[in-house]
Amino acid sequence: MTVPPDSGDWKDRLPWPTSDTHKHMRGRLAVVSGPAHRTGAARLAARAGLRIGAGLVRVMATPAAIPVLAASLEAVMVEPFDGAEDLGHRLREVDAVVIGPAAGLGEETVSNLRALATTGAVLVVDADALSVFDGRQEDLFALLDRDDVLTPHRGEFARLFPDLADLPSTDAAGQASARADSVVLLKGHETVIAAPDGRVAVNPNGTPWLATAGTGDVLAGMIGGLAAQHMDSFDAACAAAWIHAEAARRFGPGLIAEDLPDLIPDVLAGMAPKDLRPS
Repeated sequence: MTVPPDSGDWKDRLPWPTSDTHKHMRGRLAVVSGPAHRTGAARLAARAGLRIGAGLVRVMATPAAIPVLAASLEAVMVEPFDGAEDLGHRLREVDAVVIGPAAGLGEETVSNLRALATTGAVLVVDADALSVFDGRQEDLFALLDRDDVLTPHRGEFARLFPDLADLPSTDAAGQASARADSVVLLKGHETVIAAPDGRVAVNPNGTPWLATAGTGDVLAGMIGGLAAQHMDSFDAACAAAWIHAEAARRFGPGLIAEDLPDLIPDVLAGMAPKDLRPS
C-alpha cells in the first residue's frame, strides 16, 4: 500500500504536548557520538531531535569526547560511557536511540549496537552503523525489531542489500524492509520509506538544497525525536522526511546542515493545533 508522506495520516498523528505534559512524557532520546574529532554528526542529530519535540536529549560519548561536546551543547545533555555494556545499562530507560553518525567503522560500533538492541528503545541506525555490517548483513538484521529504522543512502543500501541495489527505489525499499523486518528509509531526491507490513511512501518534496554534508545526520535525529515521542516508526520517518525537506526548501540557497534544526519550529508551527500556534 503506497501512502503519500504529505497525506493527513501522519499529520494527524504528530505528537503535541498538552497542558499537563512534562519533559519525560515528551520522550527521551539518546544519540551515540563518535570520537573526539568526529562529534559534529551527533550534535546535529541531537539538536534536531530536541527541536522536533523530544523532551530530554542526551549525547553518549567516550570520556575523551566529553570536553568537546560539553563546550558546544546546552539543552542537550552529555554523558560518558565506558564500553558497550555500560552504554546499554545507561540507556535502559530511553525511548529512542540514534546510532551511526560518525560513529566509526570499528567493532565498537557493532558492540554498541548489540548492547542497544537489548534496551527495547527504538533504534535509528544510520551511516557508519550501517556500513560496518558490509558483508555480514544478517548480523545486523538479527538485532532489529519491526519498529527500528534503517536510514541508508544509495551507497549504504548497496552494501546491505547488493542484490536489490539496481531495483526501482520503491521496490528496493519495500523488499529491504521485509528482509530486515524493520522500517527502511532509502534517501534520495525521492526518498522512499517502507515498513515490514507493506506500507510504502515516496516523499514528494525533495530539494537539491539538502545535498550537503550533515543533512542526513539531522534527518536521523528528527526520526529519533519523533519515535521518542512514541510516534509509529513508519509515520515518524515519513513525517521527518517531509519536514526536513520543507525546512530546506524554505531556506533555499546557502543551506548548511547546521541551519536545519533551527528551521524545524517554523515548519511545525504551521502544522500545530490552533491553541498551540504562536500568537
